[in-house]
Amino acid sequence: MAIMITDECINCGACEPECPNNAIYEGGAEWRYADGTTLSGMISTLKGNQVDADKSFEPINMDIYFIVTDKCTECVGFHDEPQCAAVCPVDCCVDDPDFRESEDELKAKKDFLHA
Repeated sequence: MAIMITDECINCGACEPECPNNAIYEGGAEWRYADGTTLSGMISTLKGNQVDADKSFEPINMDIYFIVTDKCTECVGFHDEPQCAAVCPVDCCVDDPDFRESEDELKAKKDFLHA
């Protein structure tokens, strides 16, 4: 599964630098697959979509920090636990019940992002 940031976020920014996949963005910020990964140019995502890794996408949330599900690996392959959740002072980095992935799927995502 991926991690999500709840509305209780106080916009402290503690989580953003901890993410090894650069999956966390400040509210209102555009995001790219290429940010903090080895991806560039046209790619086929793990869901089979063809996208330009360098293309900017609209912010997922305008008001609080957000996590891009397609880039979140719950820190699998980097750390023993999600680092955003470990440093969040208000415990608003939680499991996203809408995006469930196995450890093997998270490892495959990590390998995809950091080939």
